[in-house]
Amino acid sequence: MRSSIPLGRIGGVRVGLNISVLVIVAILVFGLGLGRFPAAFPGHSMAVYLLAGLVAAVLFLASLLAHELAHALMARREGVEVSRITLWLLGGVAELKGEPRTPRADLKIAVVGPATSLLAGVVFGVVAWLVAGAVMVPRASLVAGMFGYLAAVNVLLAVFNLIPAAPLDGGRVLRAVLWWRWHDRSRAAIAAARAGRWFGYALIALGFLQVVTGRGFDGLWLALIGLFLVNAAAAEEQQTRLGTALHGIRVADAMSRDPVTASPDETVAQLVERVVMRHRLSTYPLVDQEGAFRGLVTLNRVRHVEPERRDRLRLADIACPPQDVPTARPEEPLTDLLPRMQGCADGRAVVLDADGRLVGLVTPTDISRTIQTADLRGTFSGPRGADLAPPYHGHHRDAA
Repeated sequence: MRSSIPLGRIGGVRVGLNISVLVIVAILVFGLGLGRFPAAFPGHSMAVYLLAGLVAAVLFLASLLAHELAHALMARREGVEVSRITLWLLGGVAELKGEPRTPRADLKIAVVGPATSLLAGVVFGVVAWLVAGAVMVPRASLVAGMFGYLAAVNVLLAVFNLIPAAPLDGGRVLRAVLWWRWHDRSRAAIAAARAGRWFGYALIALGFLQVVTGRGFDGLWLALIGLFLVNAAAAEEQQTRLGTALHGIRVADAMSRDPVTASPDETVAQLVERVVMRHRLSTYPLVDQEGAFRGLVTLNRVRHVEPERRDRLRLADIACPPQDVPTARPEEPLTDLLPRMQGCADGRAVVLDADGRLVGLVTPTDISRTIQTADLRGTFSGPRGADLAPPYHGHHRDAA
């Protein structure tokens, strides 16, 4: 997810904070500090209420992070590599590189997140109960109310995420159960995605109803979540059908070989003159003098550089860094690569050999061409359930 602030690693998993989280923080701080807390616990200063709202916002984000970490650590335990965790406007995203190989693993990864939120709710509830009965705690009623609010929100988060509609955790549970019953991962994933789309439509309708009956903010928020679910569910269904079409195809079968490369020290103007204006290419991998891959520049990134800066900026300055570019081996199944083709690489991936040398590129054009010719390869008739199910965000999306 773009525009994310790195927070480091927890348990070996990269954690980031999307800038949109500031919206959630602002809503909680001012909504609680200027509304809920003063009304429920009168007698304190405005500064105290705002501080309580800020603490509640930070603890809520911490509980969201715990939810996503639970998904990530369970996924790693089940043999699924984890790319990163990102907190954003509507919750969190645990980005997984690949998919669980059995319904049991799928179920365990899905359930552990809501279970963690439920546990957090219990812990916050116990703390609220202890604080409410403690005479030595300053402003005990307000502090207890804050923890009580966090307890209720985390329980609500657990319940909401268990609704059987992808991309919510409950949709993953539904997918795992249907996969186990039907022995067909693709069919199960499509069913869960369709359930998610209809649930999203229902939330949009309910949000609209709330708007016209005078609950404007609540209705808009509900409609926003519904719109997110509709779009995410549709993307998952499309990804599943794509995986079915590409079953059995290796990365080497789809990649563009011997790509035109550039030096990290080359300026943007030099790239435009030497490559962009002379070749019908939109992807430019950066390779140093030793042949090591150093980043990826796309035509989209070049176009966003102002003309007066093109003589000064090096390609390394505008490139997607190598650690953020999806990579693959030639022999890897193409369906394993697809969930990773996102982020700052603009939907591209580089193909490296065993020595880490660049041997090819996979672009959206390559994928489109491969899909169009897949029936000529005889790859549409793969075994049931052997195709790629949609990624969990391979993302795990959770709504706040």
